[in-house]
Amino acid sequence: MNTATKTIAISGTTKSKEWKLIFIGIVFAFLWASASTATKIGLDSAQPFVISIFRFLIAGTIMLFVTHLVMRNRMPSKKEWVQISIYGVLNISFYLGLYVIAMQQVSAGLGSLAVATNPVFIALMSAVWLSHKIRFQNILSLILCFVGVILAAYPLLQNSFATLNGILILLASMIAYSLGTIYYSRANWKGLHILTINGWQTIIGGIFLLPVLAATYQPDQNIFDAKFWASVSWLAIPVSIGAVQFWLYLLKNNPIKASYWLFLCPIFGFIIAHFMMNEPISLYTFLGVAFVISGLYISMSLKNK
Repeated sequence: MNTATKTIAISGTTKSKEWKLIFIGIVFAFLWASASTATKIGLDSAQPFVISIFRFLIAGTIMLFVTHLVMRNRMPSKKEWVQISIYGVLNISFYLGLYVIAMQQVSAGLGSLAVATNPVFIALMSAVWLSHKIRFQNILSLILCFVGVILAAYPLLQNSFATLNGILILLASMIAYSLGTIYYSRANWKGLHILTINGWQTIIGGIFLLPVLAATYQPDQNIFDAKFWASVSWLAIPVSIGAVQFWLYLLKNNPIKASYWLFLCPIFGFIIAHFMMNEPISLYTFLGVAFVISGLYISMSLKNK
């Protein structure tokens, strides 16, 4: 094979990988965004932590069954147990635990908008911890994406309600999520399968929430009807298993570029809420999508070093 043929082959492989990453990023954003609507549906039937615990138990059990009994992947080592526990506490216990508390005090619009702040935290933490250089294109794409999200969220923010306490808790949950993301990307997993990591971190993170569930549980507020099980099933399988697997794959490729897909989550969230819960979509939504896509294009056009 001559040099020209090799170059064409490498170029074709690179393009194929780029399209694969784009597809995975879009699917991740859609599934992750659907979680807020699914949670809202479930909250009509049960308390927040009841939904969360069932979600984590179902998702974790399925993932561990597949990774250990079907795929025959190895169990984590002693050091990896510590890493998985830290990741589970940050990504499940603190992030989702604080988020569900905050959502009782802030609107869904503000909750969706908060997801868009994660890339800012992730980029800054990556620059400090992973020595990633923040270039002009990164800053430009951040600005375009953030403006797009604000435009899309503007009509909902006009009618939003929130408490200062709720906003602070929401901010804390976003910081926990970003910390978990960076911790995962910098930890040495020694080839441990991502399904194993995801399964155990989901179970361990859920276990740490059991005391909170025990302290807040009120039997009369929980009806295990079809809406409850539909909500929990969607949150457990497409979101906790599907979306998180895609997210970990994106993180392995590039943690900073992966973070930009979070900007699409509020956009998808508005669309899903429109069809599932009759929330309005306006011109601001379409303008926001245009800005976000422009920012994502700039981000994805950057070459990996």
